[in-house]
Amino acid sequence: MPLKLYGSLTSTCTRRVAVILHEKRVPFEFIVVQMAKGEHKDPAYLENQPFGQVPYIDDNGFILYESRAIAWYIAAKYPDRGTRLIPNDLQGQARLMQAWSVETSHFVHAEQAAFEAIFKRNRGLDTDPVILKRHQEALERTLDVYDKILGKQKYLAGDELTLVDLFHLPYAYILPRTGIDPIPTKPNVKRWYEDVSNRPTWQLVKDQVHPFTE
Repeated sequence: MPLKLYGSLTSTCTRRVAVILHEKRVPFEFIVVQMAKGEHKDPAYLENQPFGQVPYIDDNGFILYESRAIAWYIAAKYPDRGTRLIPNDLQGQARLMQAWSVETSHFVHAEQAAFEAIFKRNRGLDTDPVILKRHQEALERTLDVYDKILGKQKYLAGDELTLVDLFHLPYAYILPRTGIDPIPTKPNVKRWYEDVSNRPTWQLVKDQVHPFTE
């Protein structure tokens, strides 16, 4: 039975998992969770995702939630299928975890800017320009450091593509809609982002999740 991905058509985290599944060429069935109808808060759903969020996977009875954990599980389970996204050597893995920590600790300002400028509006709330500017300034500082890192290596964890490069895609993709996209102003970041975002796997899932079938 193919792996089942439970997620939303508009979910950034669902797309994060979907691009990994495509990179690893893992067949999966996409099951749409109708969040507008509150399906993510149903008791049966909460049995598998106790926080009532998306996505989660069902891999023949193994249930796992949190998009980055799912991505790691898929890449680790299928090391020799598709693109190798976890380095073989200990030092390479440590650099991956270092970049992973940076993404969750610092690039998070892109996510927070998206919440302030996009997700709040979608809920009928007003954007707070002061908060948005704060995230813009923090993101600028983060990407200044990224630009230095990417001036020395091709990808964020070294010279090979890893999970962490793909982790950035969902929020980097919607940054222009926030009105504060600094990526084009950082030459090394711009080169890296164009490389990663033009991958055929991301093109397949950036606007609409398409299942992978063999």
